[in-house]
Amino acid sequence: MIGKITGKVDYRAKDHVLVDVQGVGYMVYCSERTLANLPHAGGVVALYTELLVREDNLQLFGFLTLAEKEWHKLLTTVQGVGAKAALAIAGTLGTDGVSRAITLGDIAAIKSAQGVGPKLAQRIVTELKDKAANIIAMGAAGSEQVIIDESTVIDMPVSSTAIPRPTSSAPNTAAAQADALSALMNLGYGQGDAATAVAEASGNAMDADAGALIKAALKLLAPKG
Repeated sequence: MIGKITGKVDYRAKDHVLVDVQGVGYMVYCSERTLANLPHAGGVVALYTELLVREDNLQLFGFLTLAEKEWHKLLTTVQGVGAKAALAIAGTLGTDGVSRAITLGDIAAIKSAQGVGPKLAQRIVTELKDKAANIIAMGAAGSEQVIIDESTVIDMPVSSTAIPRPTSSAPNTAAAQADALSALMNLGYGQGDAATAVAEASGNAMDADAGALIKAALKLLAPKG
């Protein structure tokens, strides 16, 4: 499986980019948001990738961050959401926007993506709301965008697996609490409310990592009644 590629941009199209890796061109499908952040022809790019294997076709999908890749994988677990529909959702809302919409049950935001109707948007929110915390924590740990060393691009082979940037998953550490607080604030919660919820969640679960803290804090912040 191709988990990451690093090379030079040959050209960018409306829905994909051609990346030249040691003379081999890889067609990588990306969201509009990701494509907009890629360099022009001749520039160096590194992308985390997901390979979709079908009987009659192989398609490679590219992402600038691990959080973007994980959201794409999670979205495609919902019946009716294909790989390109997941790209459309991520391209419309961005990683933080997807996290916020699913966590807060914002169906209107999800259905703003092209090809996503109200029933599918409802299904996405319902099925993924309890699965979002770990990916939110991944994004909160900082920028996990692929680091490019241009001096080694020409000699760099295609990686068979993506090497994740470590996130703060140690149980109930200050770093895990900080990641949870950052994630909640990114979702739009005030610092005071978020900090109180994280503190209470941490006190109730001494072995909780960042993802578990976020999930518990979100339950505490949910409207009562």
